[in-house]
Amino acid sequence: MSKRALGAPPAGLVPALLAEADAEVRFDAGSRAAYSTDASNYRQVPLGVVVPRTVDAGARVVEVCARHGVPVTSRGGGTSLAGQATNAGVVIDWSKHCNALVSVDPEARTCVVEPGIVLDELDRQLAGHDLQFGPRPSTHSHCSLGGMVGNNACGASAQAYGKTVDNVRRLEVLTADGLRMWVGPTSAAERARIAAAGGRGAEIHAGLDRLVTEYMGDIRRGYPKLPRRVSGYNLDSLLPENGFDVARALVGSEGTLVTVLHAELDLVPVPAFQSLLVLGYDDICRAADDVPRLLEHCSPTQLEALDGRMAQLMREEHAYLDSLGTLPEGDSWLLLQFSGDSREDVDEQAYALLAAVGRAEQDDSVAFSDDPEREQRMLKAREAGLGVTARPPDDRETWEGWEDSAVPPDRLGDYLRDLKRLFAEFDYGHPSLYGHFGQGCVHTRIPFGLTSATGVADFRRFLERAADLVASYGGSLSGEHGDGQARGELLTRMYGERLVAAFRELKSLFDPGDLMNPGKVIDPNPVDGQLRLGPSWRPATSRTHFGYPEDEHSFTRAVLRCVGIGNCRSQQGGVMCPSYRATLEEEHSTRGRARLLFEMLDGHPEPVVSDGWRSTEVRDALDLCLACKGCKSDCPTGVDMATYKAEFLAHHYAGRLRPAAHYSMGWLPLWAQLAERAPHLANGLLRAPGLGRAGRRLAGVDPARQPPVFAERNFVRWWRALGTEPPDPADPATVLLWPDTFSDHFHPFVAISAARLLEDAGFRVAVPEAPVCCGLTWISTGQPAIAKRVLRRTLRILRPYLDAGTPVIGLEPSCTAVLRSDGPELLPDDQDVRRLAERTRTFAEQLVHHAPDGWNPPRLSRGATVQTHCHQHAVLGFDADRELMRRAGLDADVLDEGCCGLAGNFGFERGHHEVSMAVGELGVLPAVRAAPPGDLVLADGFSCRTQIEQGDTGRRALHLAEALSLGLDGNLPADHPERPARRTDPPSRAARWATSAGAAALTGAAALGVAARLRRS
Repeated sequence: MSKRALGAPPAGLVPALLAEADAEVRFDAGSRAAYSTDASNYRQVPLGVVVPRTVDAGARVVEVCARHGVPVTSRGGGTSLAGQATNAGVVIDWSKHCNALVSVDPEARTCVVEPGIVLDELDRQLAGHDLQFGPRPSTHSHCSLGGMVGNNACGASAQAYGKTVDNVRRLEVLTADGLRMWVGPTSAAERARIAAAGGRGAEIHAGLDRLVTEYMGDIRRGYPKLPRRVSGYNLDSLLPENGFDVARALVGSEGTLVTVLHAELDLVPVPAFQSLLVLGYDDICRAADDVPRLLEHCSPTQLEALDGRMAQLMREEHAYLDSLGTLPEGDSWLLLQFSGDSREDVDEQAYALLAAVGRAEQDDSVAFSDDPEREQRMLKAREAGLGVTARPPDDRETWEGWEDSAVPPDRLGDYLRDLKRLFAEFDYGHPSLYGHFGQGCVHTRIPFGLTSATGVADFRRFLERAADLVASYGGSLSGEHGDGQARGELLTRMYGERLVAAFRELKSLFDPGDLMNPGKVIDPNPVDGQLRLGPSWRPATSRTHFGYPEDEHSFTRAVLRCVGIGNCRSQQGGVMCPSYRATLEEEHSTRGRARLLFEMLDGHPEPVVSDGWRSTEVRDALDLCLACKGCKSDCPTGVDMATYKAEFLAHHYAGRLRPAAHYSMGWLPLWAQLAERAPHLANGLLRAPGLGRAGRRLAGVDPARQPPVFAERNFVRWWRALGTEPPDPADPATVLLWPDTFSDHFHPFVAISAARLLEDAGFRVAVPEAPVCCGLTWISTGQPAIAKRVLRRTLRILRPYLDAGTPVIGLEPSCTAVLRSDGPELLPDDQDVRRLAERTRTFAEQLVHHAPDGWNPPRLSRGATVQTHCHQHAVLGFDADRELMRRAGLDADVLDEGCCGLAGNFGFERGHHEVSMAVGELGVLPAVRAAPPGDLVLADGFSCRTQIEQGDTGRRALHLAEALSLGLDGNLPADHPERPARRTDPPSRAARWATSAGAAALTGAAALGVAARLRRS
């Protein structure tokens, strides 16, 4: 079957896969769309996707496909930048199930792994042995070892440990015609034994012997002598002086020769101590010029570089500013990391280098740290390179294609100058130049014009000129990311026709039927073919509900933010992406959803997703999106899938019946106002054994969920009962407390507590005279038209405060995030919504940054386990909360365990409970269970508190305002050793509320209720 003419799967393929392989077999449009591209410029829609449950099952998939003449492409993290992980055959995704650390030999410092294991997960499992895998690409949180073997991955640590090829001992491989064998260094005696055994193994080894004998001189002369040569096949590993190492010859072959089933890897000790030295320069080329001199005097673990252009982009994007703040003076920087057995050792290495090159730690152009936390902040600026440069704030998107060339380090400065001249010749401006300068590897992204015929022609001409340039320096087309389709066609410019002919013979020896990832490296598709965009790409345009102000008001441009980096596939740390972490499904990652939305745009002549906004494939992929907004902050390019989901749902359900949950939970603010009149009745109906279950079923609520309880009296009614005169909006001391639905109708003690603290700090608290709402629940259920009407009504009510510039204090993070972020996107031309966004502050921000001098929060002097709401993390920031807790004497353990899993309406909707709880069990719920009994559990988000309460933790969480309010009154458990004395200063107006007519009972009940919750926690 031609690799370029694949259409429908051949008869019998799918039934055979289902019958013979223990695997998830997916030939549906949604799965094919999710895997249609990797992190490259290329797009090839696969016939189908197979997810084997075991390595043996994966081997069986290869055999079945070969029997039917169907090519296969192995895929791990899917982060390939040269098109290696996209093809028109069957994609085998090893990452979901085949991800085990099979064995470890600590004495020999080796391990055996399955191909789908993620590098960070491998290192976590090796940590008990104080061992790690040496190479560490910037995608370490989600790249798989199979992918690293396939691409010969490197990373910054390759300065010390070499490329993946230098750390592979043996491989278990499978050929398309069914030969399964372990390969590695193969002596002449071993080759003789294999020849005597006969069969396909003997044929391959004999062919390798002939190949290396015939081309030995070409290999020795034609392979560039530099540390970062990744392009081409590793025929040099077959030379006699290199031990005829078949495993290393196959590393970096990108799945075009064999399928890797297991890898035996060499390991290295985890460094006991590290330090980081940063040197500033006035120009990136001069920084490159200095690399050889530095290497004469030291042997760093890393020698990295970043330039002023990247720093400028970070400032413009307001990204990684903490990292930038650690850098010394200069417009370009070299970052040198040293490792050793003691702090004195790593310090001495840095000081010795400084002395050798005539610099001192006190120089403005020098920064030094041996503090691990500060080092990580400094290195983050460098690791952020691809994401920061992918979507610059100007109107010229940048692309891969020439993103990882390499030259000998002693020629790096001159190469960069010539490369800049080439940029200027093609009018590509000033792309950022950064990378692994200690090994001569340069990263960059270039504003190729990939949507016009002229732009694509220039793209091709540039690559040809750049390939000739790097070859003239004795360099490599690729120093890290491999050839794939991006550079396969250019290999003759680097190696010449004869060595490329040797590559072709190697391909024919292992894969005579061209069934292993065809069209890559050898007989490649053209560098300007199968482009993800291209001159024929014509996406449909639609009127949208959100403004997308950062994407030229274009939903299409917003979707193109995803460039495939794959950080959403990380399994620990940050927030993104909770549904991927629970399912390990590409379709349920931020990237997978972005891929389906891209296909939905209908820009290709034969789209795989053909029914646009009505697509059930896109709907199903978005169904498990928690709308946590973690991607808005954690995605390096700022993909905001929560907004894209709301946009899609609005179009998808336009003019037709919606799911029941959209009417129940989507309209929650209205139902809460109605329940306010008879909360006992509402609670009784919702929780009655038979009627409650029927009601939940009718409302689209999962039967495993208990509905939250409406408060006996909501906050606003309680506030009005105080009868206090509203403060003047123009009074500088006035603040408007936002009565969100959750703090008003469900947990009014949160708002009561916040009002008391604000009053205690000297502010005059106002509450809106009429019901207000941000529209959150309508946004999250894809009803933005209603959300706009709700928000406009709210703006009319708030106009006196907006005109006066009164600060608006939010308590519920998701609602506060709407006021600050979603509101301006919904109503981009409304001046009032902009004023509201500018004046909206969190409770902690108001008290930390705007409280009068001399005011301090009450001292709690105890530990606290703190869950940060996803919207706090993504939109609002948490620094002020940390500072407020510090001032209150809270020893806060702020969890980095991701989303709680409830996420507003998501965890309540029928069909989501299992995923919701799975997300919670990934980190938050176990962490709360493990919290010391005497510690507070704090969570500002209503969803987080609800999930903790319903998640079998035995704990109840408090809002930070509640905890501080209890400290204000000394209302901690009487037996607590740190129980503070009651305050003796004159009571504030807030403290006198308890004596107000009609309020005493509720205030007492609220205080007792919060105290009881605290005791139970």
